[in-house]
Amino acid sequence: MKPAPLAFLGLSLWLTLAIAASLRPSIITYWQTAAIILLLLALIDAWRVWRLPSIQVQRQVPSSLPLGVWNQVILRLHNPTRHSRLVEIFDDYPIHSDLQGLPQRLTIPNSASIETQYRLRPQQRGATEFAGLHLLFYSPWRFWKKYRYIELKTPIRIYPNFATITKYALFAAEDRLGQLGIRQRQRRGEGLEFHQLREYRTGDALRQIDWNATSKHKKLISKEYQDERDQQIIFLIDCGRRMLAQDGPLSHFDHSLNAILLLSYVALRQGDALGLMTFSGEQRWLAPRKSINTINVILNTLYDLQPSKHASDYLNAAKQLMCRQKKRALIVLISNLRDEDNDELLPALQLLRKKHLVIVASLQERILNEVLEQPVYHFEDALRHAATLHYLNARQRAHDTLKSHGIVYLDTVPEQLPVRMVNRYLDIKRSGVL
Repeated sequence: MKPAPLAFLGLSLWLTLAIAASLRPSIITYWQTAAIILLLLALIDAWRVWRLPSIQVQRQVPSSLPLGVWNQVILRLHNPTRHSRLVEIFDDYPIHSDLQGLPQRLTIPNSASIETQYRLRPQQRGATEFAGLHLLFYSPWRFWKKYRYIELKTPIRIYPNFATITKYALFAAEDRLGQLGIRQRQRRGEGLEFHQLREYRTGDALRQIDWNATSKHKKLISKEYQDERDQQIIFLIDCGRRMLAQDGPLSHFDHSLNAILLLSYVALRQGDALGLMTFSGEQRWLAPRKSINTINVILNTLYDLQPSKHASDYLNAAKQLMCRQKKRALIVLISNLRDEDNDELLPALQLLRKKHLVIVASLQERILNEVLEQPVYHFEDALRHAATLHYLNARQRAHDTLKSHGIVYLDTVPEQLPVRMVNRYLDIKRSGVL
């Protein structure tokens, strides 16, 4: 327990009266009386705050939160006493999070409950918890503040940003996927796999007409096709040190996981099976599986996975995947490549291409393009510009080498990775090359 501002105000007034009493001895009696009254009030107020019961607190927060997204945390406070209570609160929130709205000072009416809230934005994935609540109770006469820590553990999991999936589902339902940058090519019922028979529509190709059904029903009947289903997609996720690179609040690894979630949702809705394998760090394997519930399995598999400080071993990863995945699949390798990686990367990709179709997605540091856009005023600026341009040209030559060997290649800044991966996947599905 420690003095509140009102106690210091009373002490200041008493000291002012002491100075006046030293100049006019006739008011010493008043100064002594004021000291006794002030001391009695402080002691009574201290006794009252000491015996008051604590405030009851409840916390309401989802058990899982998306990385890098603002979320609301609700606190419910109940005052069981017959007097209103003034209290300052500060929640013991998980570390590696941004915070808005704390600490707070609240007045809780007598025998009543109130709700308050603040905002939390997690910046690191994994299992964590809210540990408790820090409270400062003001005494009834505001002479004292009493500190109390209420242990209120709430375990939570910080997942990759699954809010993108919700946004995709909403836009898909409203036929507004173009606003996300996802291309929707118009088709007239043609695809690779038979779906159903239906009445002829204007614009249907003649080869779609089922003449036997037309003869039977005495009207034109067309065949409707869909993209081939029941194919398999495997994410080959680099957990090496280059994925520690960070653009803004999120690392390249976190951006990769966000892209994986979006493409997983799209692929599962297309009827395909999803699996994954990590390498150059903690190794995890998830065999391909279908159903939309696979999204939850992927989330629980990846939510606490962190990139390591190991070098990326592409060839060893390719050998392990070839042993585990026997059926032909679309392999999506996500990494942060350099031109010097080709000597090891190219043999690994050639090994995978013996059986599978391979997409390589390489994340590019956003600052590289920002450097090129900056004006050149001094010699140091010119050196920085030339060095950056030289690096990007070497990177482009490495990319051209991979493309010349038939590798589907994406080189993109992290923010554009989810949409570009989805578009490339849809192109592959429509082309039938898988």
